[in-house]
Amino acid sequence: QLVESGGGLVQAGGSLRLSCAASGLNFERFAMGWFRQAPGKEREWVASISWNIASTTYYSPSVEGRFTISRDNANNRAYLEMNSLRPEDTAVYYCAAGDQWKLGRPGEHPVKYSYWGQGTQVTVSS
Repeated sequence: QLVESGGGLVQAGGSLRLSCAASGLNFERFAMGWFRQAPGKEREWVASISWNIASTTYYSPSVEGRFTISRDNANNRAYLEMNSLRPEDTAVYYCAAGDQWKLGRPGEHPVKYSYWGQGTQVTVSS
C-alpha cells in the first residue's frame, strides 16, 4: 500500500514536499516514481528513483531543476520536493512502485508500475 501526503494550495513560486509512505511491500527492492494528472489530461511522469543503493534519479524536462525525488529506505518513504511551483504544476500527484527490471530507465511508463497510491492534490495559484 502506498499513501501520499503533503499536497495543498500554494502560490506560484512556492514550495511543497510530498511524501509517500509504503507498507506491505519490500520497499527497498522497488523503484519509485511520481506521476501527476491534471483534469482532462493523461497521467504524466514527473520523476523516478532507482531501487539500488545508487538511488539514481530521473526527471521529466518540465520539472528538471525544480523538483527533487528522494527515498528513505529505513522508513519506507519516498519524497518529492517541489520548488518554484507554477500554475501548470496543478494536478493530483501519485506515487508508484515497480520492479526496476520491468520499468527500465527512466521509468516513465505508468502501466509498468505495480503499486499506486490514491493521490494528493496540488494546486498552484497565480
